[in-house]
Amino acid sequence: MAKETSNGNNHVSTKPPPEPSPFRKGKFIQGNMRILITGGAGFIGSHLVDRLLQNEKNEVIVADNYFTGSKDNLKQWIGHPRFELIRHDVTETLLVEVDQIYHLACPASPIFYKYNPVKTIKTTVIGTMNMLGLAKRVGARILLTSTSEVYGDPLVHPQDESYWGNVNPIGVRSCYDEGKRVAETLMFDYHRQHGVEIRIARIFNTYGPRMNIDDGRVVSNFIAQAIRGEDLTVQLPGTQTRSFCYVSDMVDGLIRLMEGENTGPINIGNPGEFTMLELAETVKEIINPKVNIIQVENTPDDPRQRKPDITKAKELLGWEPKVTLRDGLPLMEENFRTRLGISRPE
Repeated sequence: MAKETSNGNNHVSTKPPPEPSPFRKGKFIQGNMRILITGGAGFIGSHLVDRLLQNEKNEVIVADNYFTGSKDNLKQWIGHPRFELIRHDVTETLLVEVDQIYHLACPASPIFYKYNPVKTIKTTVIGTMNMLGLAKRVGARILLTSTSEVYGDPLVHPQDESYWGNVNPIGVRSCYDEGKRVAETLMFDYHRQHGVEIRIARIFNTYGPRMNIDDGRVVSNFIAQAIRGEDLTVQLPGTQTRSFCYVSDMVDGLIRLMEGENTGPINIGNPGEFTMLELAETVKEIINPKVNIIQVENTPDDPRQRKPDITKAKELLGWEPKVTLRDGLPLMEENFRTRLGISRPE
């Protein structure tokens, strides 16, 4: 009978893992790794597709229901022999043969998850159960993109992975915050009970090309406003802080976590910390010095400060971000100008 060993709060299963997928052994496809990405038509997911398909031994399957994602983000891969796109909602069972699962599917913007909070929590909970069931059946390793929102409005700063968080369980953001916390619970329960290979990334604010324009997240809002010549709207008090990781750094961190030996959770984010007023001033300086900065009412349960402690990522993954905010913002501006059809003034 399988036993479990316990070391304080850290439980390690000694139950043997399920038989690995024959695809991992290259029995059917010569050395190819079949990788499923849920939410792969979204912002981070599509950049992950780009990176994984650079390796000629990877075959990528994307499952997305396009609630927040877009086929345009994947148009360069449509018809590629190592790429497959499935219109699918993760709250329904998916039967595919894969070696790895990157489970990204979930609306991450407050505008989207507040618009349909029940759908959001069903995606995080039922969707994660379905993907874990798939991983169990085929012997795949699964990575969950959890979130810094599991820390809520943190009472410790910066936040490390041992912090249990300060989350309002009945607030307007709790469908996302608590949904991801339950998803992490499910991941570890499947790991301990069924031996599923898991990886959990707690990702902090990420920005870059392909973000939804005006999606309610602060970087995309400011850049779109600056390009259009509109006032930059900073929510009161303006001293609340965030840390911003460029998408290429985020994708690198996710792949390193998937390929490594640590289950996580591990914070993936840029520890550079900015107040909202500092971010607005930086966007104004880089993109459009003529715009004004105004302050507006804040939304409920907005965290006062957010900064990752990435000690574990450095030590266990050899990862830390490379792209500074000043280097990343112009790359995002170029993409937004193309999509908005507004060229940079001479």
